[in-house]
Amino acid sequence: MSPLSLTVRDSTTMLRRNLLHARRYPSLTLNVLLTPVVLLLLFVYVFGDTMSAGITGSVDRDVYVTYLLPGILVMTIGGTALGTAVSVAGDMSQGIIDRFRTMAISRASILVGHVVGAVLKTLMSLAFVLALGLTIGFRPEADTFDWIAAVGVLTLASLALTWIAVALGMASPTPEGASNNGLPLMLLPFLSSAFVPLDAMPGWFRPIAEYQPFTPVIETLRGLLLGDPIGARNAVLALAWCVVLSVLGYLWSKTLFNREPRR
Repeated sequence: MSPLSLTVRDSTTMLRRNLLHARRYPSLTLNVLLTPVVLLLLFVYVFGDTMSAGITGSVDRDVYVTYLLPGILVMTIGGTALGTAVSVAGDMSQGIIDRFRTMAISRASILVGHVVGAVLKTLMSLAFVLALGLTIGFRPEADTFDWIAAVGVLTLASLALTWIAVALGMASPTPEGASNNGLPLMLLPFLSSAFVPLDAMPGWFRPIAEYQPFTPVIETLRGLLLGDPIGARNAVLALAWCVVLSVLGYLWSKTLFNREPRR
């Protein structure tokens, strides 16, 4: 078999391992999915009337859930990526990665299995949150092309955050440490346009919220799903952040993977 065929075969095996692990231990997936679900229900049913009045000038909870859901979808990506960091840290602390290094398998397949498995789990989590949003009043205006583009944006964002999460997991000494180190993946969306428009933020804080990684992705996704203009800047920034974070996460993960095994 060619080296490429071997890598694909071994990557498939590692992917199967990670998916079986998620099926056997669903509590981790449920825990990271619980946060965006609770936030969605909390902001819609507790703060929805007030937030919608602040955004549109009239009380309309359906308006706010339509505004809110794109941000919650991106938060779901961050939450699932946090679970990936914990899972990778668990493999590292238990010596499984070190054992894989000694086996006659493609070294790249170990990381690829984690990343592809995490992206697939993220897409399933996104489908669940989207279905919940549709149930409680989310009404998208997207056509077929917009939906395809939106799925592409979510997949790219998931890939970017997953590579960062894998690197954080490999750099953390314990799963608990990975959970703490990965908190920015969940906290940064609170400092974005996920919950309130940029125009409603203080002038000194708006540039921070506007140019951090999550806001361009959220605004691009919001424009696609709601049929609003995206803006070239948001689309370019979203794509640029996804590419930069993917490359940085990959290089960081590769460097950590190639270092000496833990003693």
